[in-house]
Amino acid sequence: MTKVIVGMSGGVDSAVAAYLLKQQGYEVLGVTLRVWGSDDEDSRCCEIDEARRTCGILDIRYHPHNCTMLFDENVVRPFVDDYLQGLTPNPCIECNRYVKWAKLMELADVFGADYVATGHYAFVDHLENGRYTVRMADHTAKDQTYMLYKLTQEQLARTLMPLGGYTKDEVRQIARDAGLPCADKEDSQEICFVAEGRYTDFIGSYSDKPLPGEGNFVDEEGNVLGRHKGIYQYTVGQRKGLGIALGYPAFVKRICPEDNTVVLGTEDSLLCDTFFCRDMNYQSIEPLGSGEKTRCLAKARYHQPARPATLEAMPDGTVKVMLDQAVRGVSPGQSAVFYDEAFRVIGGGKIR
Repeated sequence: MTKVIVGMSGGVDSAVAAYLLKQQGYEVLGVTLRVWGSDDEDSRCCEIDEARRTCGILDIRYHPHNCTMLFDENVVRPFVDDYLQGLTPNPCIECNRYVKWAKLMELADVFGADYVATGHYAFVDHLENGRYTVRMADHTAKDQTYMLYKLTQEQLARTLMPLGGYTKDEVRQIARDAGLPCADKEDSQEICFVAEGRYTDFIGSYSDKPLPGEGNFVDEEGNVLGRHKGIYQYTVGQRKGLGIALGYPAFVKRICPEDNTVVLGTEDSLLCDTFFCRDMNYQSIEPLGSGEKTRCLAKARYHQPARPATLEAMPDGTVKVMLDQAVRGVSPGQSAVFYDEAFRVIGGGKIR
């Protein structure tokens, strides 16, 4: 039998992924990567206990592994540093490439496994040009390809994603039919290390650097409108929680760490049709050479619809993104991901 390492979080998606692969004839090993929290923290121990219980029901081997230092170095510290610089990061994207897949592939080599697998909602395609890419899940509401654009060719070549053709309801029903206790477990929060979404509190307790202090809210002409509480407490597109009344709905348009200001504007001022991306990772195509262009469908945020655009590679290695129609909330630090007409990932990069 072909051996596969399945990353198991204790949730229903990874449990059903392991179940389906075993049904397909693979020799399955379950692995939980503990990335955050102390050994005695209830939630982390609970995840490991639930994953171990699932593996016991499925009659597959199980191995938990500690990855907290790797996670802190590649995910948590960059997350905090980005916010302190006025950026809005995507920590799950960094975790997938530099922690989850890096460690799962290392363990696959240790255990002599051919593949690694996860419970992500996506497909892995091997194209005629020899390259690998992720393709949108059939159930687009659960599609996770945006979070997977940084995976390398080596990682994708050894990856299985068995849930691409299922809806969440179907996955839960498979778990019930298989007698898995996690069938109705709630989905986990998006940022696992930030309790209840209070990222500002987390940054304050984690950072060993001085936090940016109060500064000015300004309008697009630089006129002072009021005082803000620190640039790390705001994101581009934010409206609620600004603590300022201007007589009209105000939104964060830009965050400027160089002079500690936050620029406010109207909702229409957030419209953007051209931006640049750095740190590009290509999947379905070879990297674009300087001056080369290609048409695509672009997403500047995870839950944003993919919109027609043109990419142009710049001499400095960045990519210019020219949207056919302007969108709101293009935020430096976030990722933009680009698709072809078959909704396969061409590549993606961080918005500069």
